[in-house]
Parts: sequence; structure tokens; C-alpha cells
Amino acid sequence: MAQAALLVIDVQQSFLHRDFWRETDFPAFQRSISALIEGCEGKGIPVVDVFHVAPQGPFSLASGWVKRIDFLQHQATFSVQKRVHNALTESGQLPWLQAREIDTLIISGIRTEQCCETTASVASDLGFKVLFVSEATRIFPMTHDGITLSCAELIHRTETVLVNRFAELLSVEA
Repeated sequence: MAQAALLVIDVQQSFLHRDFWRETDFPAFQRSISALIEGCEGKGIPVVDVFHVAPQGPFSLASGWVKRIDFLQHQATFSVQKRVHNALTESGQLPWLQAREIDTLIISGIRTEQCCETTASVASDLGFKVLFVSEATRIFPMTHDGITLSCAELIHRTETVLVNRFAELLSVEA
């Protein structure tokens, strides 16, 4: 029987102190990720909090902002810190998952196209079944070469990259 874990990636106060933070769509994200956590807890699925840490700035431990955004009130089963984009290779999480024979990862969190997508790809390469819940991820518009991609465009791009290669796309309800 498959054993799953929910990864709550980088839903931390550090982001509130970045210049690209915006409140638009934040209430919908709060509802979605809260419902996902509640649903997983109700099924006995462990919830793993993952925090990004950097040497300086709002992601440094010294900033005091490397902690959950206040709306999250769950009790994490396990908590890790990472210094790279994926949540598995250097955080200490991989041995924890393997020791519990967890073979399925449910991905949620902040920065859909970065840490969530990278974790999904790496997890797939490591042999995990990956369930990616886009509505329980948060993204911000990005600009390159004078072209700005909207949140919807970036989510579509991430889903296109992941589906049928690295992850199955699911809704919070599913």
C-alpha cells in the first residue's frame, strides 16, 4: 500500500519581506493549502514543513522570518530546512521519508515554478510518485527580456513541464 507525505514548501514569513510579494490571490492560496493540510491530516498523512534558508536577507535564520506564515496552524510531523531549490537532496528529509517507506509525495507551497517544481522533478527522479497540487501553490508574475508572464501563464508552464513526465496533477479536492 502506498504511503504518502504532504510537503508544505517555503510557506514562510520570509516572502512577506520580498519586493515581489503581493496580496492578490493570497486568500485563495490560504484556503487551498489549509484545506489540503486538513484533508491530509484527516487521512493520517504526515505533513512536512520545509523552510528555505539563505546566508543573508529575509531567508536568513537571523532575520527571524524563517517560520510559517501565521495563518498555518497545523502541527508538522517533521520539519526541515533547505539551502537549495529542491526539498530532498540536502535537507535531511530523504532519509526520513525512506525510513518510513513513504513512496508518494504531495507537493504544495510557495514559488510554484521554483522550489515546488524542482522538488517534484527531483522526487520523480528519485523514484517517488509525485502528486502536484497547483491550487495549493503560490506564484508571482515574472519578467524577462521585457516580457512579463502572469501567474496563470507560469502555472500553465509548470504544469506542462510536470504532467506525464514528473507528476500527476491533482486538485485539493482530489
